[in-house]
Amino acid sequence: MTLGKTIQIYLPDGNPRGLKIAEITSRTIQAILIPRSYLDFAYSREELDNVGIYYLIGSTDTESKQQLYVGEAEPVIERLKDHNKNKDFWSFAIAIISKTQFFTKTHIKYLESLSISQAKKVDRFQLENKSLPSLPHILESMESDLLGNFDTVKLLVSTLGYPIFDEIKKPKREDILICKGKDAYAEGEYTEDGLIVFKGSKCNLKESNTAGSWVIGMRKKLIDSGILTLNGNVYKFESDHIFNSPSAAAATVLARRANGWIEWKYKNGKTLDEVKRKD
Repeated sequence: MTLGKTIQIYLPDGNPRGLKIAEITSRTIQAILIPRSYLDFAYSREELDNVGIYYLIGSTDTESKQQLYVGEAEPVIERLKDHNKNKDFWSFAIAIISKTQFFTKTHIKYLESLSISQAKKVDRFQLENKSLPSLPHILESMESDLLGNFDTVKLLVSTLGYPIFDEIKKPKREDILICKGKDAYAEGEYTEDGLIVFKGSKCNLKESNTAGSWVIGMRKKLIDSGILTLNGNVYKFESDHIFNSPSAAAATVLARRANGWIEWKYKNGKTLDEVKRKD
């Protein structure tokens, strides 16, 4: 049985779109979400004078995935000041610190390396780190503690709206959605994040004459980023990809304008619309 969790989110200035401090009150880890426009306010927060790890998150018009950079610092706020001057892509930072000042340099180097390897494995974000730092040698008992801390980090970061470490797993066969037409055949799942099209799915090669600039541009972005690659007479998904809407996913697969609520169907033939939107 999955146990429920209670997470407290504190808004220091009362602005729900401003700086947020999230924690499970019975644990020692805090995740602090900082909009880049809030850095001046963040400089005054004592929490950020701690040693910790941080995630820089942003997006561009040319990338099909959000971008992510992982780092560690002592203290966190000084490194964020440097990145404000030297890195353009990010719009938000999430700092991870210990309320009890438990973290040492060894701890955060371990969590930094673990964060990079897990983010790369999950592949939800475009990782901007050029290399993977080696894991420091630590005692087995310390590693066990840090893995427990990382479970808390994953939960808090996802709760703040960035599922960096949430693995995409295929559902049961009866829950898989199918979109097909001409040479296209794609499998996916409708989730809280959007419509996930699974790796190996195939898209029609050429857009229809009425596809429009939206469909053409969306597919080009996926091709340029290597998510779609040419495979004979189709384009193939090289990794799982999350679309904001069922229609965006269907249009990419079918290479034309499409109503995804109708085009995506379950194994029993029912449409996504019939299952998810009809009484």
